[in-house]
Amino acid sequence: MRKNKLCTICMRSGSKGVKNKNYKILNGFPLMHYTIEQAKKSRLFDEIVISTDSKKIASIAKKYNIDVWFYRPRKLSGDRVGKLEVIRHALLESEKYYNKNFDIIFDLDVTSPLRLYSDINKAYKQFINKDADILISGTEARRSPYFNQVEEINDSFYLVKNFKKNIKRRQDSPKVYDMNASIYIWKKNSLLSQRTLFSSNTTLYIMPPERSIDIDSELDFRIVEYIMKEENNGN
Repeated sequence: MRKNKLCTICMRSGSKGVKNKNYKILNGFPLMHYTIEQAKKSRLFDEIVISTDSKKIASIAKKYNIDVWFYRPRKLSGDRVGKLEVIRHALLESEKYYNKNFDIIFDLDVTSPLRLYSDINKAYKQFINKDADILISGTEARRSPYFNQVEEINDSFYLVKNFKKNIKRRQDSPKVYDMNASIYIWKKNSLLSQRTLFSSNTTLYIMPPERSIDIDSELDFRIVEYIMKEENNGN
C-alpha cells in the first residue's frame, strides 16, 4: 500500500548562534535554498511544508514555489521549545489543510546544507528495510566518551562514561556516533506518541563527516562556505 509522506522544514526567527541564519547568503543562495532543493530533488514527498513564525522566511520560501499557508504559534516559537512539538504541530496542521493522513513524516534541518538528496532517498530505503519507527542521521564521532571526553563533577574531572576495562586506544572503545541534525524520519504513530528520538526501534543512517556539519555558529558557517567553494572549483 502506498504511504503518504510529509516533509517538514522548520525555520524560526531569532537565531542566536548565526544571526538570521535561515536566509543568510551561503555561496550565492539563502541557506534554506539547499534543503528545499534537496527535498524537491528526492521526489519522495507528497507535500513539503515550512513551519515558521517569520513573514520574511515565508516570503523567501515562496520564491521556491513552497506555499507557506500557516504560521507557527508564539508558544512554539521560543528557543526553549523542543523541535518534536513543532513537527507534530506541522503534521496536524497539514492533515487538516490537505485533508489526508500522512503515514511517514520527514524533517530536514536547514542547518545541514551539505547533505545530498540521495542521502534522503537512502535514509528512507533504510527506514523501510529495517521497518523502523524512527530514523536519525549521524556520523562516526571523532571523540569518544569512553576514551577522551571528560566531565566536571565537584571540581574533579572524570570520563563521561566509565568502562569495565581500561581502554588505552580510542579504536578499542565502543563505537559512538554524533547526531548531525540532517535527516529525521518517523512513522506517524511514533511521532505522536514518543517523547524522545530513541526507542528499541530507532535506526541510524550514517553519513560521512564532510556532509555532516550542522551550522550552529559563524565558524560552522565559514567552514561550510569554504567546502562549497572548493567543490565548485573542482577541488
